[in-house]
Amino acid sequence: MPVLKKRSILLSGHATSMALEPEFWAVLDEMAGAREVSLAGLIAQIDEARGERPLASACRVAALAFAQATNI
Repeated sequence: MPVLKKRSILLSGHATSMALEPEFWAVLDEMAGAREVSLAGLIAQIDEARGERPLASACRVAALAFAQATNI
């Protein structure tokens, strides 16, 4: 069973937490670096664009798209 890593995030002035697999956190960290934003800033961008999709799911999809685009 995969182990999830939980992180606390401040979105729009509200504290929340999100649990993802460490592999997804690693890609999101790399994605944030490539965009020259903080991890919180990246997650805020994903949050704004996610529509009705749950935040964790939107982050996984964004990480997957980034990984495919950069061949990591």
